[in-house]
Amino acid sequence: MIESVQNQKVKQWNKLKRKKERMKNNTFLVEGEHLVEEALKSNWNVKELIIRENYDSAWLETYQIPYTTVSEKVFSTLTQTEHPQGIMAEIHMKKHQFHSTGKRMVLLDGVQDPGNVGTIIRTADAFGFDGIVMGNGTVDLFNDKVIRSTQGSLFHLPIMFGDLTNWMDTLKQQEYHIWATALQDAQPLNNEDLPQKLAVIFGNEGNGVQKELLNKADRRVFIPIKGQAESLNVSIASGIIMYMLQC
Repeated sequence: MIESVQNQKVKQWNKLKRKKERMKNNTFLVEGEHLVEEALKSNWNVKELIIRENYDSAWLETYQIPYTTVSEKVFSTLTQTEHPQGIMAEIHMKKHQFHSTGKRMVLLDGVQDPGNVGTIIRTADAFGFDGIVMGNGTVDLFNDKVIRSTQGSLFHLPIMFGDLTNWMDTLKQQEYHIWATALQDAQPLNNEDLPQKLAVIFGNEGNGVQKELLNKADRRVFIPIKGQAESLNVSIASGIIMYMLQC
């Protein structure tokens, strides 16, 4: 059992709280029984489990994953939750490939709030979307708050990265129609005929979708609102739109 916070493994785990170190090491941490179990049941590569002393780990026996036990003091330096459950996992990042056989995609343009991004990923998983592309300026997928907000859905569907202008070209070559959410010069979503293959762009919380991407999209769409609210939170809007667009 590791009892010192000065232990090299502990120092390395703590470094993974920073994006730069995660990218350098190509691993990230997840915490809590549900997230760890979702990772173990997926085809992601779990490198090692980190278990707090006196944690009842009997349920992990079927997975046969290497683990390290740490003291209460050490675990408290690693946790990023208010009520830690006593288990974490270090997981190798996974690079997904785009599959042209899909029919529904989500593109995120500079969405910066971790809770919004995590919720969008979870919603895309729930409504059977085929993948997500996180464009430049979007919060890091492996941010702890993003991971927790996904509730494990990041392990269930392909999530890719890159410049959305290039991705739009790729998707159009695969016969995708691309719709961008917008408040101006847009058509109400409930009046649209749904194409067989469709990707939807959701934009930054304050600025929306970039003008360059709006101009490149096939259509601009909005959700009709009856009340006085000017707009909807991006995660709420994405949930409504994905529900309406699911195959």
